[in-house]
Amino acid sequence: MSQGRRRTRGAVPLLVAIVSLVAGCTNAPPPQLVEPAPTTSPPTTSTPAQPMPIEVVVGVDELEGGFNPHTLADLSPTSSALAGLMLPSVFRPGPDGALQLDANLMESAEVVPGAEKFTVRYRIKRQASWSDGAPIAAEDFVYLWEQLRSQPGVADPAGYRLIEDVASRQGGKTVDVTFSQPFAGWQTLFNNLLPAHLLRAAPRGWATVLDDGYPASGGPFAIRQIDLDRGEIILERNDRYWGPPAQSERIVLRALDKPRQVEALRSGDSHLALFSPDAGTVQSLHDLGDQVQLMTVPRPATMEMLLRQDSRALADTKVRQAVLAALDRPALIEAGTGGGPGDQLQAHAQVLAPSEHGYTPTEPAGALPKQPDRAQVERLLTEAGYQRSGSSWVRDGRPLNLVIAAPFEHEGYISIAEAAAKQLRDQGIQATVVTPTGDQLFGDMLATDPHSAEAGTSGTVDMAVAPRPAGGDPAATMASSYGCPGVDSDSEQPLPYNAAGFCDELLQPTIDAVLSGRLSFQQASANVESVLWRDAIALPLYQQAQVLALSKEAKGVQPGHGFAGPFSTAAEWLGTPAENDGY
Repeated sequence: MSQGRRRTRGAVPLLVAIVSLVAGCTNAPPPQLVEPAPTTSPPTTSTPAQPMPIEVVVGVDELEGGFNPHTLADLSPTSSALAGLMLPSVFRPGPDGALQLDANLMESAEVVPGAEKFTVRYRIKRQASWSDGAPIAAEDFVYLWEQLRSQPGVADPAGYRLIEDVASRQGGKTVDVTFSQPFAGWQTLFNNLLPAHLLRAAPRGWATVLDDGYPASGGPFAIRQIDLDRGEIILERNDRYWGPPAQSERIVLRALDKPRQVEALRSGDSHLALFSPDAGTVQSLHDLGDQVQLMTVPRPATMEMLLRQDSRALADTKVRQAVLAALDRPALIEAGTGGGPGDQLQAHAQVLAPSEHGYTPTEPAGALPKQPDRAQVERLLTEAGYQRSGSSWVRDGRPLNLVIAAPFEHEGYISIAEAAAKQLRDQGIQATVVTPTGDQLFGDMLATDPHSAEAGTSGTVDMAVAPRPAGGDPAATMASSYGCPGVDSDSEQPLPYNAAGFCDELLQPTIDAVLSGRLSFQQASANVESVLWRDAIALPLYQQAQVLALSKEAKGVQPGHGFAGPFSTAAEWLGTPAENDGY
């Protein structure tokens, strides 16, 4: 082939010379050399098809508004899920449930030896930052401390109220936290940190500042879209996350009713589901056979009925005892769980939840009847000065009429309240159910100082269906749920009361001693819980629980250590290519 080319190139000068000679002898223009047309088509370019993102679709019960994991109003599966995906924590539960330092966020966290007061030093990794580029730093610790020590309706304030100062060092990456007294449970603090630089100056207050989601993420995923009307939240891999990148690019939370949950798992529309099924739905899940793997996941909350001492109707211990004698606890549990997994975690203690380490029932034998006891109701109300008048109990011309509150965002809470109201009416005790927002109930109505002018008026709540947080330091849980609030050291104003409105000055030294570690929790619990049962302050019902249903397409999903939940492992989840990327 190369020789032919050389011959062709050699013939071109001779042809040119002949053409020039002819052109010189005539007036005609010289002929033009025409190159042959190419025999191949010009190359074409095309953009290769982009692969569809890998996503995991999760079916959930419902997607409620309000995503603040630190408030009783927002203590829900939705806020727990998003917090596990997006909010950094200093310590997280390890395989044995014990807290371990989160090495992705922290260099270290340790008690400072020889300090004048009990001090903990936190060293945050230099590269740790929020998804908008701001560093995770001391200001986030300060913000959480300021809110949780003083705001009403927060989930676990006792440990934060022991803090005297939070100091920033080394550009905010070292934080020194000084306590007023030793606190054995300090490792339970500063979980689910929030972006202070975006929230501190937010126009709305603490109670509603996270109603629409988190403005920045400090975890492996970030919010792309929230559509509560459609019942869907879409999260995408956080490209600014400094830790190991998530295996899947997208997680979709999709709210479905119970029959559709089962059908979505059967058809493959959901990779997994995490929800609270009733007994019938549990059977439908079992009917799927080996298509799904089922696990029970206890949640960090115990459902209870609070009986407020500060209400005028329930100020008398005998009246509160009569109310408990009128209630059918198994029926209330059925109303809240529908025979689902929570029914297997019935609660018989005032502080620890049934699945917590160290839980033992503290309910005294015979403290509560196994079913409504009409004779005991009549005896107790008569001893309290009431007389039966027709279908009501009356004292001083005023019928016994109780107001039972439940947050309107939670259907299960309302079901319990309505069941309790009916049981009380059956015993001649009038009862009305009200459903304020969770913020109104826990941040205002239940946080009122029992000694204030507003307490004991007809507009206050007599009873409330509420969650009692679990999973933290037991001593702090006891102090948060039943301790006297004290006074803010800066403003000298009284701090908000606990949701039960309970404060016993004789018990408070015991609660303080267990909080500082001078007394063991077991010793304190025996004393404190006996008083709570005797005085009929709260009726524990059951620990919240969900079922985790995994299809074969879901890879890397685990129930989570301790109360961290399945979403704490979401960075390891591996789903399938999305069917539609048109979000």
